Amino acid sequence: MGNAEATRERILDAALEEFSTYGIAGARVDRIASKAGCNKNLIYIYFENKEKLFTTVLQRHLADVDLQMPFTAADLPGFAGQVYDFATTRPEILRLLAWSTLDQSAQLPETRAASFRDMAAAVADGQREGRINPGFEPEFLVTTLMAMATAWSSAFPFGTSTRHPAPEVLRANIVKAITLLMQPHAEPE
Repeated sequence: MGNAEATRERILDAALEEFSTYGIAGARVDRIASKAGCNKNLIYIYFENKEKLFTTVLQRHLADVDLQMPFTAADLPGFAGQVYDFATTRPEILRLLAWSTLDQSAQLPETRAASFRDMAAAVADGQREGRINPGFEPEFLVTTLMAMATAWSSAFPFGTSTRHPAPEVLRANIVKAITLLMQPHAEPE
């Protein structure tokens, strides 16, 4: 890796820490430069502005998540368990996602919406094939799965504010809840 690429990597690492802690509005390019050990102007040369740097950091980590946890509607409870594991071990990524939702100045990566659409389409296929509960809209099921699986992350405002069992018990409960919710014979009341 050349000097320029190494510097760019240090900037992206420092930016993840800064943005996940302070969001876009609160993040400071001078702090990112200081942590990355580079000149502040170099950040603007590589990324143009703070918002594009944020989008680059978000895109990079969303791509990593997609590679680490490929979505399959064939095992939604297993996928929920993987999301739980990720959310509890990488809260900075969940904070980054939360900031991306809260701050309207950032341009969200197209892949975020496309990923959600692909997951909902896979769930719809599973519903048509009789493998997934047809009593709920596919988008509702995907959103519910993601909300349940990430609710116990330290980045989520309610998950850590109540008394809860050990992480392995929480994970098992999430997998069981998604199993029950997705079962084809389960119908909402």
